[in-house]
Amino acid sequence: MLVGVCDFPGSYAFPAAGYGGIERWLWAVAEGARAAGADVHLLGPGWLTELEHDWVRKPVRLEDISTGSLAERELRDTGYDLLVVGHEYPSLPAWTRTWSELDCDVATFQHSPVFQHAATAFDGRRSRLYCYSPEMIERYADHRPIPELAVHLGLDEEEPPATPGTDLVWLGRIDEEKAPHIAVRAAQILGRRIRIVGPVFDEAYVRRHEGLFSADHVKWIGELGGPAKTAAIADASVFVYTYARTYVEAGAAVFGESLRAGTPMAALTWREGTCAHAALCEETGAVAVVDPREEDETAARRLADAIERAESLDHQRVQAMGMQRFDLARHFQAMSARSC
Repeated sequence: MLVGVCDFPGSYAFPAAGYGGIERWLWAVAEGARAAGADVHLLGPGWLTELEHDWVRKPVRLEDISTGSLAERELRDTGYDLLVVGHEYPSLPAWTRTWSELDCDVATFQHSPVFQHAATAFDGRRSRLYCYSPEMIERYADHRPIPELAVHLGLDEEEPPATPGTDLVWLGRIDEEKAPHIAVRAAQILGRRIRIVGPVFDEAYVRRHEGLFSADHVKWIGELGGPAKTAAIADASVFVYTYARTYVEAGAAVFGESLRAGTPMAALTWREGTCAHAALCEETGAVAVVDPREEDETAARRLADAIERAESLDHQRVQAMGMQRFDLARHFQAMSARSC
């Protein structure tokens, strides 16, 4: 099988070193396809040039190719079986025009809870959309979505063997939508230290919760990538996951990252059918479902209970299940089933 993994014209590098959803997912698919025995081409100019030593890299984007051009003929003659793309591409007329000239499938994963696709973007067979959770499946029902857990991988983020950790960890972008202040309060209730890893996206949000974020039990780590990011997760006793009441998580990378590192998760959700419910089980984490009408203090206390439940789990068992559930090759094979 010949697979083309198309870059995405965003602001993160390919492969991403720390953050970036689509970019990390595309790199995981490329690695997974290779692990499954497929030949892989990296399409688009966004991929790091040093990858040319180990990968076939073709710096061309389908939306830039003219009808009847030599580039179009070369692309068609290459004989791709599957193109894997960011979720906007199948709704871009210029991209789909070129793709229609190729005898291959296209697959993508829904990384946004709000992006509106063209009505004809997916048929569920030759063009396929994958969604993480029952919540996302319902939101994109018109496009025949297929349930699948997204696997993400950054550059040099291979996981070490699991060991029991010490402090709690929260990782992500720091803003109102991700609501890390609730994780900080839950840690405070338990008398535990918590490490906050990630870039500050909203300074005003941090100032509003300054009393919590400046407390002695909180350690600010900043943005990490590569081995340092993986170590921050692996060295924790529990990964604490939060988000705001109105936010919809399309396919959080942190579930796979934490479980593959052997760190159990305590997740706060405001409804059933979320990414946390899709990713976790009783052997890998604990989920606290809180009525969104409840105050933050109630949510923090429920989350604290979940942290205590998650802390009793075996890290090696968590890692074994994480490696199976978020396996790179398995993920690619699930997405390429019709093309095989």
